[in-house]
Amino acid sequence: MTQAVRTTTKRPARVPGADGRPGATLAVTSAATAVALMNYTAPMLTLPGMTASFHTALSAQAWLLNGAPLGLAALLLIAGSLADDHGRRRVFLAGTLALGITMALGALAPTTLTFTLARVAQGMASAAVLASSLGLLVAAFPAGAARIRATGVWGAFVSGGIALGPLLAGSLATLDWRLVYAVLAVPALATAGFAVRALAESRAPRGGRPDVTAAITLSLAFTALIGALTLGRDGWLRPGVLALLLAAAVLTAAFVHVERRATNPMIDLALFRRAEFLASSAGALFTGLAVIGFFSYLPALLAQSLGISPMNAAWLFVLWSGTAFVVALQARRLAGRVPARHQLAIGFALHAAGVLAMLGALAAGPLSRLLPGLLIAGIGSGLLNAALPRLAVESVPAERAAMGSGANNTARYIGSSAGVALTIAVAPAGPDTVIVLSAALAAVAAALTTVLRTRR
Repeated sequence: MTQAVRTTTKRPARVPGADGRPGATLAVTSAATAVALMNYTAPMLTLPGMTASFHTALSAQAWLLNGAPLGLAALLLIAGSLADDHGRRRVFLAGTLALGITMALGALAPTTLTFTLARVAQGMASAAVLASSLGLLVAAFPAGAARIRATGVWGAFVSGGIALGPLLAGSLATLDWRLVYAVLAVPALATAGFAVRALAESRAPRGGRPDVTAAITLSLAFTALIGALTLGRDGWLRPGVLALLLAAAVLTAAFVHVERRATNPMIDLALFRRAEFLASSAGALFTGLAVIGFFSYLPALLAQSLGISPMNAAWLFVLWSGTAFVVALQARRLAGRVPARHQLAIGFALHAAGVLAMLGALAAGPLSRLLPGLLIAGIGSGLLNAALPRLAVESVPAERAAMGSGANNTARYIGSSAGVALTIAVAPAGPDTVIVLSAALAAVAAALTTVLRTRR
C-alpha cells in the first residue's frame, strides 16, 4: 500500500484523463488564444473612436492602449504557477469566462477610466488563458513530434489573432467601436462553453503554501514598470516616472530575495542558468521590443506619413501577420533539423532584413515598396511564433509547463510595452529612424540567442 501511494505521487504532471482528447484540447486552446490576441490588437483601430467618445485627454490615451499589457504582465507568471499547482483546466476556464465578461463590460464602458479598468481585467483574463494553454497541451501531447506540431499550431494562432484583430476592428469601428468588443465577447464565452466538455484537468501540485508574498511583489513590480513605460511617453525624466522605475527595480530585487528563501518558489531562479530558458525569455522580450513594438505603431506611421486609411493599414498589417500564421503552421518541419534557439535567431534576422527593406517607403511610398519587406518580416515572425512556445515548454520541467509559458509571455508583453514606448520616443526623428531601431534590436536578439550558453 505504501509503495502504491509512493508510485502515485511520482506522476505529478497529469491526472487521469488528461490525455483524453488532444485534438479538442488543441482546438479549444488555439481558439481562445486567437480571441485573446484579437482583443489585444483591436485598439490599434478603435482608438480614434474611443478617444472621441470619451473625450480622452492626450495624456490619458496611452492608458487605453496599455491597459491590457498591464494586466497581462502583472498576472502571467502568477497564472502559470497557479495553473500548474491547482489545475490548468480550472485556470483556463476562469480565464476564458472572465475574458468574455470583461470584453462585454468594455463595450459598455462610459468613461476613459472604466474602459481602462476593463482593459486591465481583460489582460489579466488573457494571462490565465495564455499561461494555462501550453500547460494543457503538454499534458495532452507526448514529448516529440506531436508536441512540436501542437505548439507550432498554437503559435500560428497567435499570429492569426494578431492578423484578425485589426481587420475586425477596422470593419466594425466604422459603425461603432463598441461593437468590436461586444462581438469578441461572444467567441470567448462560446470557447469557455466548449472547454467545459473538451478539456481534462491536469496539474502538478508541489504541496505546501502558495508563494503569496512573491506573487504580490512581482505584480507590483510589473505594475510599476508598465506604468513608467506608459507615462514616460510624455517625458522620461519626470519625478513620477523616475519614482515608478525605481519602485520597479526595488520590487524586482525584493522578489528575487523572496524567491531565494522560498521553499515553494513561484519560479526556480536556477532556470536562469540554463541556455534554453534564457533564450526563451530573451527571445520573447526582444520579440516584444523589436517586432510587436514596431508593428503596433506601423498603422499610425502609415496614416501620418502616407495618409493611408485605418482599414487599408489593417490589410497591410494582415500581409505581415497572415504570412506569419502560414509560416508558423509549417515551421514544425524544421524541428528535427533546426534547434529552437537557432530558429529564433533566423526569425530575428529575417525581421531585421524585412524592416530594412522598407527604408524610405514609409516616408515617400509607394505602397508597393512595402510589400517585400512585410513578407520577409512575416516569415521571420512566423518562425518566432513557432519557436517561442516550443522553447517555453522545453526549457522547463514538464510539470512546470504553464509556469514556463507564463514566464515567456510575461517577457513578451513587457517587451511590447517597452517597444511601443521606444518607438514613440524616436518617431519624431522620422519613420526611417523607427525602422533602424527595430532592425538593430532584432540583430541584437539574433546574436544573443545564438551565443547564450548554460552556466554551471
